This record gives sequence, structure tokens and C-alpha cells, in this order.
Amino acid sequence: MPEPLSNNLPGTRDLLPGETERWRLVEECARRIFERHGYREIRTPVIEPTELFARGIGGDTDIVGKEMYTFRDQSGRSVTLRPEATASVVRAYIQGAMYRGGGLDRLYYLGPMFRHEKKQKGRWRQFYQIGAEAIGSEHPAVDAEIMEMALGILDELGIGAKLLVNSIGCRKCRPAYMDLLRGELGRGMDGFCDDCRRRAETNPLRVFDCKVEGCQGGIALLPVIIDHVCPECAAHFAEVRRRLEGAGIPYSIVPRLVRGLDYYVRTAFEIVSGELGAQNALMGGGRYDGLSEVLGGPPAPAIGFAMGLDRLVMTLPEKATEEARWEPDLFLAHMGEAALDRAGEIARRLRARGMSCIVDFDGGSLKSRMRLANRMGARHVLIVGEEELASRRYRVKRLADGAQWEASLEELEQGLNPVAGT
Repeated sequence: MPEPLSNNLPGTRDLLPGETERWRLVEECARRIFERHGYREIRTPVIEPTELFARGIGGDTDIVGKEMYTFRDQSGRSVTLRPEATASVVRAYIQGAMYRGGGLDRLYYLGPMFRHEKKQKGRWRQFYQIGAEAIGSEHPAVDAEIMEMALGILDELGIGAKLLVNSIGCRKCRPAYMDLLRGELGRGMDGFCDDCRRRAETNPLRVFDCKVEGCQGGIALLPVIIDHVCPECAAHFAEVRRRLEGAGIPYSIVPRLVRGLDYYVRTAFEIVSGELGAQNALMGGGRYDGLSEVLGGPPAPAIGFAMGLDRLVMTLPEKATEEARWEPDLFLAHMGEAALDRAGEIARRLRARGMSCIVDFDGGSLKSRMRLANRMGARHVLIVGEEELASRRYRVKRLADGAQWEASLEELEQGLNPVAGT
């Protein structure tokens, strides 16, 4: 026999029962918040043409240059496991001609992404994102609402967070600032890391993304883009801030906040937590008004964000974790094969009423069955033995306090409590 494969690939992991419930709690909360705001779910393939990300994200980005899982398929075409979802969503928006309906298309997604990067706390090579994209409007009110929506998810989960915002200009005003930044960087890169030296040549704005401690002194001396945006970008940012303030949303302007992808313009934002150390970003996003045109579609101003599901789950407060715990309503312990048949019948009837029921198939002593029910977190145990088969009344035990009572199947269908069962 071949030796078993005992380990998964580096940077990947299994999400086992007990943990997946916490993930589902976050996912269901996000769905509720999105749908309250009129967003509809979109699902795109996890595999896309490599060109989509090279054009959309930018060929000089770390993602495209170093982190994507890219290979040739059987036809020889270069394909990539998606490293992010925005480019895929906009591609689907164009391909599906969603723009023909006019107005604002509000879309959200959940799913795995893939990047070959160094493992860090809350960061995996297969990781999961939840995100939203609002496509079809350049109004600053859309920017403010999408940030409010993102914060609403965290608030409902009980996660404390801070909103950081900046304006990174547009294609009209950014080129002059980039020339200025290149000039400043060209005066000397002493103390900067190798990545910053490379970025200074390819896309100097990304120098601000560096987290290396030794680079921070030099970065602090560089001119910031918010001081060099055009009047239109300045007015847009001022209106975004006014609307955030009108909604009572606190924020901080961070002049050196940028986004790591080429398609971002104007509004950029991050939401950070104090629970994650240096890598503290829970979600980030911004406006990408020209991405549709870059991908061959019509003009479609847009803004969106993505949140790291892995990190959100890590920061869930204890109360939320308790709420996410899976606890079946009823564990059915049988004594003999005839009792097993009756237990199956009872379970079917109660499941039809919306109760979660576990039928114990293997049997054993009542004491061992009680231990198993406790280990599984069941709220109640229903005992089916010879006496119960004859009388058609079943013993019910509530494990939280040891209370016991008898009930018929019809009474059990009305609820698992001693009031309904008497």
C-alpha cells in the first residue's frame, strides 16, 4: 500500500468542525448587511486568464510579479488562480453586459483567493475574502455608504475597528505627483529595502506600502499625494468626509495610505484592528473608476472593498464565538435494534419541524451514550428503550441542568421543554 499523504500544502489548512461554525457566523452576518443595502451575490470562477490580472492589477505589482499561481492549461493558455476578486467581478460585469440596465450595480462575493506569499499571522496562500463592489456611479455618497456598510459588519460582529482614509488622486493629477516622488526617491535610497528600491523604479507610490521598519524614516520624509491632488479630487474627498461626518462615522486621514493595486484612484481606505499586531488591516478598498475601460468595457466608475475572512475570524470576540458554537437540539440514545427504528422515525418527524437531531447508531450503555451526547454539545438526550417502545412516551433529559421529563412524539413536536412535554 502507498504511504498516506499526511500533510496539506504549505500555506493551506483544513477548517475543521468547531472552527467552520465561526466562519459561517461571519459569512452570514456579511450577507445580512450586504442585502440590507441592496447588494446581490455574484460568483466568479476561481481560475481566470492570466491577462485579466496582468492588465487589471498591474504588471509591476508584487501580486502579478511574484505571488500569483500561474500555469499553462492543456491548450497552452496561461491561466491563474485568482489572487483577488475585483478584476473578476468587473470582467463578469462587462461580459454579462450588466451596464445596459443603467444605474448602480451593487454586488458582493465570498470565496477563496490564492497568493504565493510569505506566511504571516492571519495570512495564507489559500485565503478567503468577503467583498463588495458598487459599479456605475462616481458620486461621493457611494464611497461613504460602502465604508459605512463595511463598518456595519464589524459592529454587528462586535469587533472594534478604526477607519483610515486618504485620497490618492486620479489619472489627471497623479502623473505630476509621481514625477515629484521619483525625483525625491532619486536623491538617495540609503536605508530603503530592496523591494522599495525596485518599487522606486517601477511604481514609486508603492513605496508607501512598505512595512519594513528600516524604511519608515525615509518614507516619513517623502511628499504625500493628498497635498498634490487636483481640485476635482480634492472636492470629491471633501464631500466623502462630509458624508462620513454626517453619518457620525469617526475616521482618520492617513496621508501615506495607498492601495497596492494599479486600478485604485481617489478614495482609498482601510479598516484596522488593534488585535492583530503590525499586520492589523481587517479590510481595505477604494475607488477604481477606470478599471472597466482597462479591461475593454465601457466607462463604469466604481468603488469596492475586500475583507480578509481569516483575520475577521481571528478577531471575533468570545461572545460571538459562543454564539457560533454548534449545539444539536437532540441526541437520540436507543437500546436495541427495534428502538433504533423508532429513534429514526422520531428524528425524521422532529427534523421536519426544524430541530437538529443526532441518532446514535452504535448503541452501548446509557452512561456511555450520555458522555457522547455531552461531548457533542447536545442540548437534550431522548432515551428510547423497551419501556418507551411500549408506552410511546420517551424520557427527555436536558443536559444543562439535568432536568428530566416524559413526552409523547406529538408533544415533542411542539417543543423540547418540560412545559410542552407534559
